[in-house]
Amino acid sequence: SLSLFVFIYSYIVAFYFGTAGLSYKFVYDKKQEQHPKFLPRQRFLEMACASRALPQITIMTIPWILGQLHGCSLVYKDWNKYGYAYLFLSAAMFILFTDFCIYWVHRLEHHPLVYAKCHKLHHKWIVCTPYASHAFHPMDGYLQSVPYHLAVFVFPMHEYVYLALFAFVNVWSVMIHDGEYVASNPVVNGAAHHTVHHLYFNYNYGQFTTLFDRLFNTYRKPSQEVYDRSRRNSKRVQEAQAKSIDEALPSLEAVDNNAHKKTE
Repeated sequence: SLSLFVFIYSYIVAFYFGTAGLSYKFVYDKKQEQHPKFLPRQRFLEMACASRALPQITIMTIPWILGQLHGCSLVYKDWNKYGYAYLFLSAAMFILFTDFCIYWVHRLEHHPLVYAKCHKLHHKWIVCTPYASHAFHPMDGYLQSVPYHLAVFVFPMHEYVYLALFAFVNVWSVMIHDGEYVASNPVVNGAAHHTVHHLYFNYNYGQFTTLFDRLFNTYRKPSQEVYDRSRRNSKRVQEAQAKSIDEALPSLEAVDNNAHKKTE
């Protein structure tokens, strides 16, 4: 188990810092760091937060990996076992299954009884950098990762398809925090949609798509200023966003504090 921990942890750390580092250098709109809600030394705070969380998440993840290694999951090796068409079908099933599960995990993490203890730390990063992708409370990160491990206990997946998708979801987590909104797609839950979540909290809980936000009435379409770099970096827009956040935060904090008192 120790060697497995070292292997998994080394992979996660290298992948996180490598992907987030490349995104920050070549993709991230650094003018966002001038936003009133961007914290002093935030990039380094995000990295420190992730560095504290990742070892603990790795430990909690090991039982899932051991289950897969010991043949308890539905992961298979023979390309022909279910046919080549199923490889594509299973990939689509993986995306939809995990998107649905993460939607509800994420939404429940915003419940007053849970938010302050588990998810609030991730919302410290109101204006994110790519390093915010893994900067969360260890339990928050673990709970949102569970659907990725659970999927192969629910339906079969080829081992290489599964590994490729596992790499993809980590890249995707970085991409939706990178502050660069490449496309305005109504179905794909991209960086613009996730930025709305960080700015306004109770919208766009999905991970890959907007389907379940639309279905359960938590969808908020990004405004055009989010996609227009010149507008989103204007002082007027950023100050208006900061004012809106400052007006919303007291009520959110009050709900959190009241919930905390009731549990004491």
